Amino acid sequence: MTDEQQPTNPQIRDPHAPVNLLRDFEPLDIPTVKETPVTLSDIADYDGDPTDGAHGDDAAKTSGVGRHGMLVEDDPLARRPRVSSRVLCLVLGLLLLAAAAGVYWFGVHTETGQSFDDMVEYSFNGLVPGWLAAMLGLGTHLVVLIGSALLAVVAAVVAVARKRWWLLGQLVVFGVLCFAASLLKDVLPRPFIIHTKITAGNSAPSGHTILAVAAAVALLCAVSRGWRWVAALVGVCWSAFVGMSVVHGQWHRPSDVVMAVTLVGGIALIVLAFTRASGMDATGKRRSSAGVQIVGSIAVTGGALACLYAAYVVWQVAPGLLMSAQWARSGSVAASVIMIVGVVALTFGLALVTRQLTAAPLTKLGLVGAPPAPPKRR
Repeated sequence: MTDEQQPTNPQIRDPHAPVNLLRDFEPLDIPTVKETPVTLSDIADYDGDPTDGAHGDDAAKTSGVGRHGMLVEDDPLARRPRVSSRVLCLVLGLLLLAAAAGVYWFGVHTETGQSFDDMVEYSFNGLVPGWLAAMLGLGTHLVVLIGSALLAVVAAVVAVARKRWWLLGQLVVFGVLCFAASLLKDVLPRPFIIHTKITAGNSAPSGHTILAVAAAVALLCAVSRGWRWVAALVGVCWSAFVGMSVVHGQWHRPSDVVMAVTLVGGIALIVLAFTRASGMDATGKRRSSAGVQIVGSIAVTGGALACLYAAYVVWQVAPGLLMSAQWARSGSVAASVIMIVGVVALTFGLALVTRQLTAAPLTKLGLVGAPPAPPKRR
């Protein structure tokens, strides 16, 4: 047997090693299945199924060689996201859940919080601009239900069409957990601290807001890379609209809305931490996205700054809240609008970024494409 006929073992590079463009764009030594040659363009189109042999080849299935002869099992990033990405999802998710608990404590268990919610709820309709009040008036119970249901159905259909079965299971678990979170409204207490004009019992978190945000986040997680930033923008607009509508209609207090948004965001990020192969982008189609980077950066930065500014305004009007001062009303309403929009933008920005991290880890098998080559002779 000559040297040319000696079998070669596949060279799978360390995904954590520094990238060397001159080395990494050389053709890989990859075994063929049924004498079918494999090129880097084939690797770029590889869908990441480690058990799918070419035309049902039993030997390929047994050895874990994919339909293009790639030993996908040798690359851990083809099976699950990076450990750092999973830890980041867990940490950010827990921080959002902690923020939800903090908002509940402030809005329900403090004099300032109860006064702020009460002042905003009975002053909101008279202080927001007429065009905004007219638009928020369209957010009826039926509109919120139909709009959110459509987003959820589209998310499920997209996940099925993309054959992301693990992702579909994640979305089911996510929906169940969000439904359980909405039941907290009937469990959490609301102590009587001060006399308020709105005498309804505990209304935190807002079930309408949980439904709207959960449906929009599910769509964001289900769509492919090119549509993620679009789904994030749709989710921000829809969730902010529903969040302000329930305050405009006096269904919920502002803290109920903020608590609901952060609860859903925290649950979503924790669920994303358990992403696996069929919940990710297909190997060979994992790319960075300028839209995700731009929209995610603006949403996270702008949302965080808006939340900080709204908290500053609340701190400024706090002396007038307990006295129901007229000068504190406009500031309270403005702070509530800024806070709702800000926390929605921050939550969807984090969901967008973490979804991209868990769906498209920078695996060499997924990112290497065909190198530049001279045109073929005809």
